[in-house]
Amino acid sequence: MTSGWRRAGLLVAAAALGCAALAATAGASTSTRGASAAKTVNVAFIYPKTGGLAAFGQEEYDGFNAGLAYTKGKCGGYTINPTFVDDATDAATAIAAFKNAVGQGVKIVAGTGSSGIALQLGPLAAQNNVLYIPGAAANDGITGLNKNTFRAGRQTLQDVLDAANIFPPKSTGKKIVVFAEDTAFGAGNYAAVNLIFGGKGHTVTKILSPFGAADLTPYAQQLKNSGADAAFIAWANTNTSAAMWQALQQQGVPQKLTLITGLANRASYDALGPLVQGVTLVSHYVYRAPHNAVNTYLIKYLAKQKAVPDIFTPDGFVTAQMICRALQKGGTDTTKQISALEGWQFLAPKGRQYIRKADHAMLQPMFQVQLVPSAGGHFGVKVLKTITAGNLQPPVTPFK
Repeated sequence: MTSGWRRAGLLVAAAALGCAALAATAGASTSTRGASAAKTVNVAFIYPKTGGLAAFGQEEYDGFNAGLAYTKGKCGGYTINPTFVDDATDAATAIAAFKNAVGQGVKIVAGTGSSGIALQLGPLAAQNNVLYIPGAAANDGITGLNKNTFRAGRQTLQDVLDAANIFPPKSTGKKIVVFAEDTAFGAGNYAAVNLIFGGKGHTVTKILSPFGAADLTPYAQQLKNSGADAAFIAWANTNTSAAMWQALQQQGVPQKLTLITGLANRASYDALGPLVQGVTLVSHYVYRAPHNAVNTYLIKYLAKQKAVPDIFTPDGFVTAQMICRALQKGGTDTTKQISALEGWQFLAPKGRQYIRKADHAMLQPMFQVQLVPSAGGHFGVKVLKTITAGNLQPPVTPFK
């Protein structure tokens, strides 16, 4: 394996997370409640407060509340009234919450930390003609799912396209194993890696472990003995990520294979840092990378809570921006809200973003970073490069 290969690790961010959502209903108010009540829109924000994606859910929750503060008074006279529901990273719970919200007249729903859950909620949005924004759920199948479903975050193909910008451009014939959990997110990463890297002459296979598996040693052993040149690691479950990295380290995988992986949330830095020294990682978002007024607002908002933005905080923030835009331009009419969002270009915490009308892909910048030693034996982020949205456009996926 060449030194160029070793240093070509990419970020395939783990994250299936999916949190954030608003649902809008502006039902007619009674005369005793007054005109202001008539302008209140109820939104259901269904997110993983608990369960395997709880850490990501908290990030989207924080970002969403920051976005609500940022957009306050800018939503065409409408006031957003969110109800926050914990889906516990469980599909049945999320579906029940979605149906309950719609049954109560809610017309805007956001959130879930899971790609698998988002893929089940999207069709319900179309069936009930409500606006649905699944936040950070990354599976590529969400793009083009239906006219009622929009993204607030990136999709897996954008992770992989970012990674392809780092991978040695002239390399070919390498064996790459996608190492992930057996979820919609894991399957989506395998499909995207196979499409992009397989198309460049590499052989792509997969090793998928059960979601939440307690013992990951057998899967780490499979990876060690796979004969692969590189491992493309895509991990979303924050409850098991430390155990996963420990299993890989115990089996000597970092010494045997090139690691192609993404920078997840800040809690993972210290575990990942020693394994990827000198390796360039793909990053969905680190708060020091974008330099714009919206990102500055988000940073200052969270600083008041003695916190800093994390990987999926901007997805929650963008969810609030999108709901505000939908109400400002479309009122409480779902069809008009959809039209208001299609083709919309706007400034988000990450930079300039664009909602592609053809399939609702969210075109957005991505970043390339390295983890470097920091004070106290910890690791911090060094930002290397910003990849513009125009260089990260997934193929158009026509609506089903």
